[in-house]
Amino acid sequence: MQEPIVYTLRFPAPQAHSVEVEATVPTGGRPAIELMMATWTPGSYMIREYSRHLEAVTAATVSGEALPLEKTRKNRWRVTTGGAAQVTVRYRVYARELSVRTNFIDASFALLNGAPTFLTLADGAERPHDVQIVLPPGWKTAVCALPPPPGFAEGEGRFRAASFDALVDAPIYAGTPALYRFEVGGTPHLLVNEGEGGIWDGPRSAADVEKIARELVAFWGVIPYPRFIFFNLLVEMDGGLEHRDSTVLMESRWATRRRKDYVDWLGLVSHEQFHAWSGKRLRPEALGPFDYENEVYTRDLWIVEGLTSYYDDVLLHRAGLSTQKELLKALSTDVEVLQTTPGRQAQTLATSSFDAWIKYYRRDENSPNTAISYYVKGAVVGFLLDARIRRATDGRRSLDDVLRLAYRRFSGERGFRSEEFRTALHEVAGIDLSSWLDRALFSNDELDYTEALAWYGLRFVEKEDEKKDEEEGNGDEAGPAAPAGWLGMETEDRSGRLVVTEVRRGTPAYEAGLNVEDEILGLGDYRVTPAQWKDRLKAYRPGETVELLVARRDRLVRLGATLQEKPKLRWRLAVDPEATAEQKGHLAAWLASSAPAQGLDKP
Repeated sequence: MQEPIVYTLRFPAPQAHSVEVEATVPTGGRPAIELMMATWTPGSYMIREYSRHLEAVTAATVSGEALPLEKTRKNRWRVTTGGAAQVTVRYRVYARELSVRTNFIDASFALLNGAPTFLTLADGAERPHDVQIVLPPGWKTAVCALPPPPGFAEGEGRFRAASFDALVDAPIYAGTPALYRFEVGGTPHLLVNEGEGGIWDGPRSAADVEKIARELVAFWGVIPYPRFIFFNLLVEMDGGLEHRDSTVLMESRWATRRRKDYVDWLGLVSHEQFHAWSGKRLRPEALGPFDYENEVYTRDLWIVEGLTSYYDDVLLHRAGLSTQKELLKALSTDVEVLQTTPGRQAQTLATSSFDAWIKYYRRDENSPNTAISYYVKGAVVGFLLDARIRRATDGRRSLDDVLRLAYRRFSGERGFRSEEFRTALHEVAGIDLSSWLDRALFSNDELDYTEALAWYGLRFVEKEDEKKDEEEGNGDEAGPAAPAGWLGMETEDRSGRLVVTEVRRGTPAYEAGLNVEDEILGLGDYRVTPAQWKDRLKAYRPGETVELLVARRDRLVRLGATLQEKPKLRWRLAVDPEATAEQKGHLAAWLASSAPAQGLDKP
């Protein structure tokens, strides 16, 4: 075993949002070494330039003699060692970006991700990396999924990563959390709740997280990790990021008091833990080991994220934590988002994955017109693909079987190639799915829902609109309300200014030439304010042409727009009242809990 890089992390003033890092780096007796910091973090495909948060980088011998240090690239430093066997590198990291992929420190807790925290040897990724956490006064514990180094016990704030990949994939939490422990199949699991504040129901959340973990283990039939940690930060934000043996979640502490928000959080738990199998171990070949300085490309994020997005709600229901209605509503939302996004006709699912680096994480006001989400379309394709396999095998096989087969074959060091995953699909389905997959992944053709609806006895119905009377014209006492005119753009009130924020293709606003950042001043011959805008539109009917007065970069512009009727949202999934007993049986089989796993494999 190579000598480890040893880091000591201190928080002398956590309220100042920074951590002091001291790294003892073996040199192997070389006259110079080069240090590197990652530019991005796995699971979040965008170059994030983490080195911008470093300051006061210095190098010295172990005895304290200063050594020459030169920055050679945006994220690299060269240290002239003078032949020293070890050098000590010190630096400060500013940490006040509260997200699952960055660092955050304040007076109450710290979340440290590996990529934005640790310098490493540019050529030393495979050596061990040890971390020691020195807690500030008042903080009680540091938690990480990594094991302690030899000679140290768990709970001492010391951790060992077998490689830089392992270090990046193991976030560290430090603070005073509420801890909830449970076992599944004899394997320890830990829920770390930061910020319960007497509001979040910790015991209930722990009991439900355990139910999810049991369902996922039953689904896969194998426990791939020595233990698993759920870092749940209750910070009035949302988000999640997967790691090999842990996950970081963010939520509002009020969510356990609101049914919809709580079910959404449980779905996030299901999604991120599912990645411990699909994404971290069963993964495309490009996704690990990583090049942390450059983009890595794959067209298979529809598998990693899309199929995970399909299964997170399905397995939540199978675990008994959501109703059939809630599951169908979640799936309906994905269908509706896809079918109402013009970008589905401009970007294929495979391209959405490949271009994640420049599109998905760099969204702007035109993104709905030019792009789709591989999460959303991938989930919808997963639903349709699952039904297709079930129908082809008369219900004997499903997409569940594909993932389990692929896991057995491809969850090793290399990862799978696209054609290998396709082979597993064909094998389980017993038919060649190539033509169907090519249309779903590499074309902009509309997806066909007919087969899936017929198999499960489902149908699409119009979305119920509780505010229908408010959205439409009031009509008169002699007849029903008349539909209101619709422009199809998004606006916001900016300190009393009515400003356009999004214009989608195919809408009256798009055809009229409305631009993002236009300020709407008048409708017809009359002044209109943000507070009046929606009510004023109700006075017009579909087919009428109106003139809009807008200010565009301070120049007054008049635009004519022909109003339309707002398109009806017809993508809500519901059980067909005329479904046959056979179709109801198919639906029940789809929603049934995974069979309990026997003889679980463990790492």
